[in-house]
Amino acid sequence: MLTAIETGVRTLELRDVPALSPPDDGVLLQVKACGVCGSDLRRWREGPPPGVDGFVPGHEIAGEVIAVGKQVQDYRVGDRLALGPDIHCGHCYYCRHHLYNLCVNTRFLGVTPSVPGGFAEQVALGRDVLERGIVHHIPDGLGYDLGAMAEPCSSVLATHDKLGTSLNDTVVVIGAGPTGALLTAVAKARGARVFVSQRSQARRELVRGFGPDEVIDPTQVDVVERVRELTGGLGADMAICANPVAATQAEAVRMVRKGGKVVLFGGLPKATPMTTLDANLIHYGELEVMGAFSYHPNYHALALDLFAQGVIPAEKLITHRFPLRQIQEAFETADRGQGLKVLIEF
Repeated sequence: MLTAIETGVRTLELRDVPALSPPDDGVLLQVKACGVCGSDLRRWREGPPPGVDGFVPGHEIAGEVIAVGKQVQDYRVGDRLALGPDIHCGHCYYCRHHLYNLCVNTRFLGVTPSVPGGFAEQVALGRDVLERGIVHHIPDGLGYDLGAMAEPCSSVLATHDKLGTSLNDTVVVIGAGPTGALLTAVAKARGARVFVSQRSQARRELVRGFGPDEVIDPTQVDVVERVRELTGGLGADMAICANPVAATQAEAVRMVRKGGKVVLFGGLPKATPMTTLDANLIHYGELEVMGAFSYHPNYHALALDLFAQGVIPAEKLITHRFPLRQIQEAFETADRGQGLKVLIEF
């Protein structure tokens, strides 16, 4: 079977390796689609972790079960499945409190080098994935391409639930990549007014398809001043930093109203993780500054359901499609940031 292995900085090597067999306690999935995530890109730019010669990336996975282990009762050949990457341990403090996304022993499909991901024609899923991972059936009528998009949408749904985004809220989304587009679409579906700030002209145009009320070019105007103008001087109820830029986090604190909320959604580069926020604005304005990382598995099922209902225009998210043999070109396309989601299809 054809497999893409990350072997070095910005290097994905295609190899023809022996076909897999299903584990006795798991299933064998024929991968049909796998999205290129921003975290995939960061690792590709850096190369494999120290001491790792190569690994199979890819964690936004959808595919068809083609073989079932003899111990498996709940899955059948022909099942159409969508996956998320997290495999929680089930016994740490956070797992015992159902905060699975904060598990201290989490492993990730296509991220943890010992757990191969979806940029391969097949992936074997053991009991640990089926019981403590994120695995859901794709609704009838929903394609594998959109099944793969449930993963990036899940953390967006979790974030808006955490915020309590509702009717008449004003939300600023900083960054209009795939996540920013989904944050916009979900906020609109929940009844909010949404302003998007994005430096890239191409992405400013693409995000308009997700229904924002205003798209701001931060290279031409002061974003904080513009948000204040649009809100009659009050400020936004919420600001979500959906990019890896520390300066926008400082801006977010300045653009929300008193009692407002700021979400640090996009992680900063590991080499430069520090940020500076105006503590007096947070203190005197009683602002809430919170992090958002991953999601409870229930949000993955919800994303698939909302896609099937047409509540979220997930089809607009995919701007580029490549076969596995062109995965290097796919990553280079995603790296340029001209479109939104790049998808590998099989």
